[in-house]
Amino acid sequence: MCLPRIMTHVYGTIESRGAPIGRRSLFGAVGAAALAATVAPAKATAAPAMGASIVDLTHVLTPNFPVWPGAQQFAMRPVSRIGDAPTPFGSVGIGAPSVFYKNELRYDEHTGTHVDAPAHASVNGLTVEQIPPHDLVVPLAVVDISGRARDDSDTLLTRQDVLDWESDHGPLPDRCLVAMNSGWDVRAAQPATFTNQDDAGVQHTPGFDPDAVEFLVRERDIVALGSDTLSIDAGRSTTYGAHLAALGAGKYAVEVLANLSSVPTSGATVMVGAPTHAGGSGGPCRILAWF
Repeated sequence: MCLPRIMTHVYGTIESRGAPIGRRSLFGAVGAAALAATVAPAKATAAPAMGASIVDLTHVLTPNFPVWPGAQQFAMRPVSRIGDAPTPFGSVGIGAPSVFYKNELRYDEHTGTHVDAPAHASVNGLTVEQIPPHDLVVPLAVVDISGRARDDSDTLLTRQDVLDWESDHGPLPDRCLVAMNSGWDVRAAQPATFTNQDDAGVQHTPGFDPDAVEFLVRERDIVALGSDTLSIDAGRSTTYGAHLAALGAGKYAVEVLANLSSVPTSGATVMVGAPTHAGGSGGPCRILAWF
């Protein structure tokens, strides 16, 4: 049985010719249309296919998780536990033991694996709830500089690294998220090693070269940058050129990514579960990749 879209194509072809068509010609047109539909490349779908590998790129957030030096640590206070004595929190407990478990959370917006909305570094930039949904499920391109980062904590992801990636994998996909894999995620269990501050308090962590970011936002079609460190800028930066170039161009960033070594450098799709609190500059998020 022919698909409706095939028959629609056939009838459209007949009408455009404006001439009567015989039975044999009709079946020939149907067959040709069916063959074209068979060999035409299928469109990529946003949802993971059956049997796809799914990788969580999100760190588990705890009170000891490393934060930007001087920022508030994540805190979680129990409000009620199942079986607790009655509480004044409405349906959580009304004259009877609580039947719900509930916590109060406190954290800086830029804590754990999180999103930087354009407004984080651009006065007129989009706030986090305004990031278009179609920019949150996109192709993922992972640029691996972990070899250099093992020897040089201050190394940068450069324009040449991007060009080398393209030499190996072809042009960056349209509307993609470009993530830096420096291997830094394995340090997250040791906050001092993760922030890697010297005696003067300067962090020594990898980041994007601002020149590479300018290249990506001007000459490539990206929607976001990602890093496995606390910042898309190198820790020692005092000018935050990567932030200003990316967020100033309307792109967003995801920082403190985990498990980038578990996804292919090319061919994966990423979903960024960005928060939606009105007027936010960003916030913790759940990020998944599949391939």
